[in-house]
Amino acid sequence: MFKLLEGKTVNLRVVEKEDLPLLADWYSNDEFLGEFVYSPQYSRVDWEKWYDKLTPDTKWFFVEKKDGKKIGVIIHHLVGTLLEMGYMLVPSERKKGYGSEAANLMVDYLFLSRGLMRIQATTIVDNIASQRVLEKAGFTREGILRKAYYCRGEWKDECVYSILREEWKEPKILTKAV
Repeated sequence: MFKLLEGKTVNLRVVEKEDLPLLADWYSNDEFLGEFVYSPQYSRVDWEKWYDKLTPDTKWFFVEKKDGKKIGVIIHHLVGTLLEMGYMLVPSERKKGYGSEAANLMVDYLFLSRGLMRIQATTIVDNIASQRVLEKAGFTREGILRKAYYCRGEWKDECVYSILREEWKEPKILTKAV
């Protein structure tokens, strides 16, 4: 049985092993990755090896429209003792509010299911759309990590965002977890 988080216009569903061909296709497509993400090319066998090594501290979810169409991914994972999340949507579904809803769903889920004090995210300084998603989900911009991300031949600065439990207070979107 898979985990489903229900929102108003999108659901989040845990990525299963049988979903790996779609992830492999997306992450080998420069249009999906966009200008702010670099991903080495991995085969489907590489993805299966990666999946088999996932720990409970790392979860990948598909962002799905209500009709079940997969339109992106949102993940959370531990970086040291900090929980970080990230997300990406297919280009045709960007700028429609789905990323903001997915981020809010993930924040609600993480604060409801874990004893977290903080969730953080980073984004390239030039990625204004991603920064808007985080701000709509209640994140605060904390600062800049200078030349922290190597992407497409150059070092880029990243913005660090976070949301604290006391800033979150209560669920904004999560309608139910199945």
